Amino acid sequence: MPWDKNEGGGPWGNSGGGGDKPRNPWGQKPTKPSGGNTPPPKSGSVDFDDFIKRSQERLRSGLPGGGGGGGGGGGGGRRALPWSWIFVAIAVVWVAATSIYRVEPNERGVEQMFGRYVKTTLPGTHFKWPAPIVTVTKPKVEQVSTIAIGSVDATDQNLMLTSDQNIIDIAYQVRWKIRDPQLYLFQIANPEGTIRETAESAMRSVVASVELDAAIGPQREQVAAEVAARTQALLNEYRAGVDIVGVDIRQADPPAAVDDAFKDVSAAQQNAEGYINEARAYSQQLVAQARGQAAAFDAVYEQYRLAPDVTRKRMYYETMERVLGKVDKTILEADGVVPYLPLPETNRRAPVPAPAGDQ
Repeated sequence: MPWDKNEGGGPWGNSGGGGDKPRNPWGQKPTKPSGGNTPPPKSGSVDFDDFIKRSQERLRSGLPGGGGGGGGGGGGGRRALPWSWIFVAIAVVWVAATSIYRVEPNERGVEQMFGRYVKTTLPGTHFKWPAPIVTVTKPKVEQVSTIAIGSVDATDQNLMLTSDQNIIDIAYQVRWKIRDPQLYLFQIANPEGTIRETAESAMRSVVASVELDAAIGPQREQVAAEVAARTQALLNEYRAGVDIVGVDIRQADPPAAVDDAFKDVSAAQQNAEGYINEARAYSQQLVAQARGQAAAFDAVYEQYRLAPDVTRKRMYYETMERVLGKVDKTILEADGVVPYLPLPETNRRAPVPAPAGDQ
């Protein structure tokens, strides 16, 4: 061992037994330089006070704007420069990325400063305070959204009561888009849910005022238009900031339990309507023929008033022509009976000559 008990009882024993400073294992006290930076200890030596001081200086010099203490001040200043540049670069990138934004043609930009509405911007490139001071929300104001209510495959029945105490299953769609982005974002907590509930309320109100047959058939389009108008009126009262583009009724049928019986009744009603339409068409045809005959009689009567004898003879000849035109004829004269030669009948019965190509 390089030391023994007589030299202080260990590596940190006092030399000669009188000193109070630690010494190295070889019995020599560590010496400090007179000035400048503290050099690193020699290999094999241990000085915890110097080690702690150097560690504190490195920690202070590694922080932005920090510097070493004492003689190491020059080295600490040179180490603080890269950290400052990194901090400045990060700040510049953050400001540039959050201060410039672009609004597409189908969007509107809604700016908020610390959560409070500031303004609405039009399509284009805009500048603002960096986040999180000012944030931007860009709702799509030209996009038409659709809310489906009910199901066409009977998995989700939407039953309503008509004015004649019948039940109807209706499936329809509500098409809407954003009109005012500020009201849409801040006036109502759940715009889509509000639109759905408002449309359902309007549909039930309108269906309750019409009969089942009218809601299924002839007044289907009128019901859809009335529902769209009432839904828009309610949303305007709520200041929802949306426009109802239209309501499309995809299905309007009785409940599934009575659907077959109702189809039979509807088929019978359609057959009855068909027979009634045929009878009306036949009656209109007879009336038209009667009116035509009356108009022809009036025309003949006017001619008769102008020349009674001529008109009488003409009517007689026309009547005899209609009567005798389809029968064999025999002419009787005073001296005897002369057979009539039916020349038209002879011509009809004459053989037809064959075409020249067949000979």
